[in-house]
Amino acid sequence: MSVTAERKAAIIADNARAATDTGSPEVQVAILSERIANLTEHFKTHAKDNHSRRGLLMLVNKRRSLLDYLKSRDAARYQALIAKLGLRK
Repeated sequence: MSVTAERKAAIIADNARAATDTGSPEVQVAILSERIANLTEHFKTHAKDNHSRRGLLMLVNKRRSLLDYLKSRDAARYQALIAKLGLRK
């Protein structure tokens, strides 16, 4: 269910704003989106796993907060990120 180190490194390389960037909102949202996608697949076979569902809701809320922050700081970066990741809104 978690993101492997190799996959996480690839996500960071894809979304980093600079060579050593690992903490920008873009990178954080991309990693959270990967974890959300993994958990969504998990729920297709484990529908009654309510403990993990709570974790999923926390991840979605964290991603929403980061997206709201990015939108308030730089709308162009926000639009580029949601287009790149295929998110709604």
